[in-house]
Amino acid sequence: MSQNFVYNPPLVPFLDTLYEDGDIIVVNKPSGLLSVPGRLKEYHDSILSRVRSIYPDAFAVHRLDLGTSGVLVVGLNKEAISNLGRQFMDRSVKKVYIAYGAGKLEGSGRIDLPMRTDIDNRPYQIIDFEHGKKALTFYEALYYDANADKTLVRLYPQTGRSHQLRVHLKELGHPILGDHLYAPDAIFKAADKLQLHACALSFLHPRTKEPLAFTAAPEFYVPDEFMPELSWLEHQLA
Repeated sequence: MSQNFVYNPPLVPFLDTLYEDGDIIVVNKPSGLLSVPGRLKEYHDSILSRVRSIYPDAFAVHRLDLGTSGVLVVGLNKEAISNLGRQFMDRSVKKVYIAYGAGKLEGSGRIDLPMRTDIDNRPYQIIDFEHGKKALTFYEALYYDANADKTLVRLYPQTGRSHQLRVHLKELGHPILGDHLYAPDAIFKAADKLQLHACALSFLHPRTKEPLAFTAAPEFYVPDEFMPELSWLEHQLA
């Protein structure tokens, strides 16, 4: 966290729960709330710490950036945590994000640019073809808003590098609105929050092996027709 950063996470709702049983809880994380506690006491409030106030053995099997909102699953016991961890490791979990990128983007494609942490300028991530780890994103431009000069983009990350979608869209020439790290000042100030949302997540239930799929609409406006359908997500796991 920067020295000028003041952590003021949203308090209501305490947890926006999409699904809950004895093995997992799936929530819609708001922008501005950490996925897991930070090192300092003032950064303790997070999705994980809130879940642990109810389920002390809970553990985060994946994360969303502070500014990124959307669907997040938390394992509630050792077996569920281990199983979900394997699903994320072998990339069988399907993730769909939606974002507003600056400017006019058309068509669809892939962004295959390896990434690593900029060790002299943390938490920035940079493209590095020699030392970076593989980072692959598929994208699909949905529509262009000429009045705001922004494009709604659906993103399908195939890997889970830190800041992957933010860096990849920046490298494509369309940084995400509201991004304080990678967008020029005017594009950062074009939105009051990062316009990046994990709108869908699908995986196998860690105990029953039943295909599960969850969607959640973002805080920023997205027409309903551009939200992925549960039937599509479930088909990916069939």
